[in-house]
Amino acid sequence: MNIVVPQLGESVIEARVARWLKREGEAIAAGEPLVELETDKIDLEVSAETAGVLSRIERKDGEDVKVGEVLGVMETGAQGAQGATGARSASPAVTAPVAPAAPAAPAGKRSTPTARKVAEEHGVDLSKVAGSGDGGRITKEDVQKFVPASGAPRAEGTPSAEQSQVPSARSAPPAERSEAPAVAARAATPSASAASARTEERVRMSKRRATIAKRLVEAQHTAAMLTTFNEVDMSAVQALRARRKEAFQKAHGVNLGLSSFFVKAAVGALKRFPRINAEIQGDEMVLKRYFDVGIAVGASSGLVVPVLRDADRMTFWQIEASIKDFAKRAEEGTLSLEEIKGGTFTITNGGVFGSLLSTPILNPPQVGILGLHKIEERPVAIGGQVVVRPMMYVALSYDHRMVDGLEAVQFLVAIKEFIEDPGHLLVEG
Repeated sequence: MNIVVPQLGESVIEARVARWLKREGEAIAAGEPLVELETDKIDLEVSAETAGVLSRIERKDGEDVKVGEVLGVMETGAQGAQGATGARSASPAVTAPVAPAAPAAPAGKRSTPTARKVAEEHGVDLSKVAGSGDGGRITKEDVQKFVPASGAPRAEGTPSAEQSQVPSARSAPPAERSEAPAVAARAATPSASAASARTEERVRMSKRRATIAKRLVEAQHTAAMLTTFNEVDMSAVQALRARRKEAFQKAHGVNLGLSSFFVKAAVGALKRFPRINAEIQGDEMVLKRYFDVGIAVGASSGLVVPVLRDADRMTFWQIEASIKDFAKRAEEGTLSLEEIKGGTFTITNGGVFGSLLSTPILNPPQVGILGLHKIEERPVAIGGQVVVRPMMYVALSYDHRMVDGLEAVQFLVAIKEFIEDPGHLLVEG
């Protein structure tokens, strides 16, 4: 039975073999994960459809593959049973040596790709880490909590950088111990330090990072992209959150953040200006009568944009709970393809990282993206007086082929109205 690259979802036709979980000749149970694939959107596992033996690996770790291509071959049925018996009885003396693999979770314990990456970097034995993810899956945060604050334990037999460069007086033979301090002193000279600081590391782009780079360049080459700006007084929203945050948290178990206000404001503005909730197909405009709002989430493995389906029908607490869940599972690498495909409009918030102003890049084939930024107290003139208010710059990047400048400016004015007077959100809803 061939092990093939499965259908990966809308617009995803290529993947990269991240890691084989089984070796050639190893017995496999039905439903057991065989290999991990990395796509531009999510990481996923390919499992065995039936029990058998992994007889041959066709595509090695790091190779790029397309949907339908053969990853490996399994022996099933009588041949598989015979192969499994032979694999179990094989003598270690004739088994080919295998290079040490990245730290992996033991049988029965699952871990995310980012968790394994962090474990590999710090030499953490995943068998000692308790998982907090779905079904006890080990996440990156679990590994980071396990690493002592004083520094991660190294895997046995792995010397530190200092140990590999400077012989230790404690481990040197007796005849050489007296020379160790002199060697250490020479290695600590300024010239040696300067030379060791000028290092380079060549790291292959992940499938996700490479696709992000490609799509962002394509967006700038294919769209007539332009950005318009406005600023919003956040006083009313902050006051409302202060009044309602405790009751909101108690009732729904999540914090009342800013995201839900801007999602609701974006939906209200999109209803007024439907061409911003659309896409271009050939010489036609496809106006979407539904509102699937993508929320850009920055994970350690790269940017993903999970989608709030029918955001116009969601309550504030449903939006906040969904975004919190998206952020958690984006870091764990457990978002599904269904959750990140499609979308009619995107919101990205650089303010959580301290960005004061930026020009967001479109998420094709969408024709609009709203950028939020850091809230900062600034002096503003109100009613002939200068007062200090919490202000936020907002940006709308749009495809000028589809959206006129007047529409874009009025769209941001609508966002400003909704946020500065949240009562509008209730009335418009």
